[in-house]
This record gives sequence, C-alpha cells and structure tokens, in this order.
Amino acid sequence: MAMIHKPFVTAIIPFFNEETFLEETVQSVLDQDYDHWELLLVDDGSTNRSTEIAKKFASKYPAKIFYIEHDNHLNKGVSATRNLGIWKAKGTLIAFLDADDKWLPNKLSHQVSIFEKFPDIGMIAEASIYWYNWNDLNKKNILTPVGAENDKVYDPPQMLFEIYPLKAGAAPCPCSLMIKKTTLEKIDGFEEQFVKEYQIYEDQAFLTKVYLYDKVYVSSAANNLYRQRPDSCVYTGHSKGMYHAIRKYFLHWFKKYLEKNAIDDKKIHKLLNKSLYRYDHPNLYFLFHSMPQTTTRYIKRKLARLLKGKN
Repeated sequence: MAMIHKPFVTAIIPFFNEETFLEETVQSVLDQDYDHWELLLVDDGSTNRSTEIAKKFASKYPAKIFYIEHDNHLNKGVSATRNLGIWKAKGTLIAFLDADDKWLPNKLSHQVSIFEKFPDIGMIAEASIYWYNWNDLNKKNILTPVGAENDKVYDPPQMLFEIYPLKAGAAPCPCSLMIKKTTLEKIDGFEEQFVKEYQIYEDQAFLTKVYLYDKVYVSSAANNLYRQRPDSCVYTGHSKGMYHAIRKYFLHWFKKYLEKNAIDDKKIHKLLNKSLYRYDHPNLYFLFHSMPQTTTRYIKRKLARLLKGKN
C-alpha cells in the first residue's frame, strides 16, 4: 500500500483446543498483503496440541507472532481471552479472528485504507462469506452482507436501529471487524460475564456497546471466511433449544447496561422493551402473537387443501 505512515495493526486470535484449524487460520494472517502487523495468539487454557502449535508459530516468527495465556493456563472464556489480547496489543487498530476462521489476503490492507479515508470512524464491519464448503466442495458458500446499507458511515447509535440484536438485519461476524484500540478502551472491551452457553451472545454485547459510542463504517467487501460447523457454540446452542434463554439473558444485561450508564434514548428503550416482551410477558405474547400466527397458518393450510381438492 502506498502510505507515508502505515497504521500498526494487532491481529488477535483467541483459541481453546482448536488444533484442527489453528494452523490454517494463522497462515491466513501470514498471507496478508499488508505487512505492518503483529499477531497475538491468546490461549484460553487449551488441553490439546493447539498450545504447542501456537508456541511453534511464535518461535518461528518471534518479531511478528506472540503467544499469550492467562495466569496458570486458566480457561476464562473467549471474552476474557480477547480482552487479554486487547490489553497486550501494540497496534492502534485491532482485528479479531476466531481460531477456525480465515482472512483473505487483502483483508487488512482493504480495511486500513478505509480508516485512512474515514479517520473519525471507530470500527469497520464488513460482509462475511459463510464458509460451508471447507470440508465438502459440493456445498455452496453464502455471501452475507451486514444487514444495513453498505459502504456508509453510521453515527452512534444508528446501527442499533438497523440490525440484530434489536432488528432483523444480519449482524457482522467477529472475523469481519477492525476497530481502533481507543474505541476498545472507551467501551472497556468485551463483557466477560458471557461464558459457557451465554458465549453465543458475547459478540452482540460487545457490538451494542460500540454502536452506542462510536461511528461505524459498514463495508460491502467480504475478505473473511466464517466457517460453518455443527460443533460450534452457535449451532450447539440452537440444537439444544437454548436460544431464547440465552437471548433473554442478553436483553436483560443490555437493559441493566443502559440503566447503569444513564442512557435514556427512547428509541433504544422502545426496541429493547419490544424484544423483551415475549420473555417478560410470555402469556400475553402467546395470546396476542403466537396464537394468532398459529391460527393463521392453520387456516392457510386448510384453504390450500380445499382449493387443491377442487382442482
């Protein structure tokens, strides 16, 4: 890239027992066409070969790749592990990459160029390629843009009114983000209480804080591969029927966060209360929402069968 001053980027890969994919993920950082970076491999108490793999990379590239772990090699969850990387980071820009995902070679260079063009933004969120064919070439990958108008800067808290978790638009994946370290310090990083099954929402808790306090650029580019696998925490949470319990936990956390920080934006509170309604008033929700929808679907099926019989 033709720049007089190239921003220094810290890439952070938190990992826990990811020996199957870690090498491929790290290699995707090494393959970047932007060279002004460091990589922090942050171990969340792994018990398999992933610790050894990470240390070998750090040994082979001592000026670029660094191995970090919690005291006593403890397992603290992905949010605490990302935070450990953030506090150790030397870069003015931070990019996150989960240990089973990949970046395409121009991911860092493209996002750095956006920060150069829009120096007042705090974060970039780009589209992601939902990576289904990593182990089966017969499957098709799906390009998933962020569910708001792309290639545009959003002032806070506009993103909350555009996408998940309070609206229906697709949220960005962690591997798609680049964010200023000053923004991370402003919002105090990730929320470490989102552990175990609640880990599914750790990125949403983090993103809602960014949306509240800083400008976000939504990019149409897709320079990351978000691996789809049946043993991921997202798939596991849905398959075990835990989604609504986890979402309820997040929504109540967000309500307390708004109260604690004296954020009284009426539009945010209205959307939040609407999302909480099914959990705080389950009987009324069933009576005025679920039951009418079920009845409507039943009537439609009956009518379809009657019309089919007449034909």
